[in-house]
Amino acid sequence: MAIAHNPHDGVELAYDSVGEGEPVLLVHGSALSKAIWRGFGYTKALRERYQVISMDLRGHGRSGKPQAQSDYLMDTFVTDALAVLDAVGAAQAHFGGYSVGARIGFSLAVAAPERLLSLTTLGGTFRIQPGSIGRLFFPEYDAALGEGGMPAFVEGWEGTIGQPLDAQTKAAFLANDAPALRAYFAQTEADPAIAEHEIAGICLPSLLMAGTEDRARLADSRRAAELMPNARLVELPGRNHGNTLIPAGPVLDEWLPFLRGQ
Repeated sequence: MAIAHNPHDGVELAYDSVGEGEPVLLVHGSALSKAIWRGFGYTKALRERYQVISMDLRGHGRSGKPQAQSDYLMDTFVTDALAVLDAVGAAQAHFGGYSVGARIGFSLAVAAPERLLSLTTLGGTFRIQPGSIGRLFFPEYDAALGEGGMPAFVEGWEGTIGQPLDAQTKAAFLANDAPALRAYFAQTEADPAIAEHEIAGICLPSLLMAGTEDRARLADSRRAAELMPNARLVELPGRNHGNTLIPAGPVLDEWLPFLRGQ
């Protein structure tokens, strides 16, 4: 593990870099960590041909965990991603992001397209509606975080989905800091959408994947693919938002040929 720093506020950004070849920057979803890419098999598959860079978002994993809502602006996440690319000496990289990682990818493609070779989104959207966090996890998530911390958050979500979380996801959740995650969630819901004309201006080769049961994000991914001149939509049959990434095989069957074609 290595550490980069946001050049503006100095927050530590933990990342891993393995393999050789064109860089691929991987960004996880809310309340998770960079460990999911290794745990679900993506790092192993990608490192055979690429330099795989996986980062912990601020407020997550082993990165710094500021506790003010203003520390989690989307522009700040974009700067964090660029700081990690700078730290590994990558002038450009392919980008792969899941959930909020996908939204960071859209934002990065708008703000600094010259730094990206391609964009892949998984369960992504370029806009978020009020109440989305509660619908994604469970309505009482904020109270659970405030009163019982991460164990209460995990218990609440397992109760909502009616089954235990997989070991990788549960471990990533329990490693989080509850006050930092509350601040992050609050700003996530407050973030404005990326305007459709800005999405239409993304000319990068793009692969937008979402599960057929992840209806809101599938609809948003379809809309983005309609707007973007070099984007292709892939529907992942039977997958909801939570299991977008697993199993990895069908995702990699689309992603690896896409990367090789760039």
